[in-house]
Amino acid sequence: MSQPSPPYDVTIQACLLDLDAAVALRQAWRRDGLRLVLTNGCFDLLHPGHVRYLAAARRLGDRLLVAINDDGSTRGLKGPGRPVLPLADRAELLCALRSVDAVLPFGESTAVRLVQALAPDLYVKGGDYAASSRRPPEADAAEALGGEVRFLPFVDGRSTTAILARIRAGEPGR
Repeated sequence: MSQPSPPYDVTIQACLLDLDAAVALRQAWRRDGLRLVLTNGCFDLLHPGHVRYLAAARRLGDRLLVAINDDGSTRGLKGPGRPVLPLADRAELLCALRSVDAVLPFGESTAVRLVQALAPDLYVKGGDYAASSRRPPEADAAEALGGEVRFLPFVDGRSTTAILARIRAGEPGR
């Protein structure tokens, strides 16, 4: 997996991690008694639903680490034409959010391996998972390691898929 390339400012470079750096940071946070919240997703076309979700996730702990699907895994999960924004752009936007402490790109269809490596205190997903029968495998992995799992409220109509459908239909934003 390739990492996004410059130009990034120092803040974004410090925020964007590989797995080894994320594990080292996790160990330091644990030594300092800080509670780690982990979430994951594609975060394609960052929108208010994402921003609200990430801010709510961050309020549940001391640090928020966002695992982000790379371009290949996003395409595999979302289909042709996705992601709309490449990994470098999506990572830069996430790193710019005040609620996000670190971003970790990954290439698998699930983040189970990352959950196992990081052992977060809390694993968080959006309420769209709680409302369906799709329990994310990361939730089981987090609980197996003694972590807590929470599903945060879904911001209705604020998904990338819904936004793209409105664009394709020529509908104005709401």
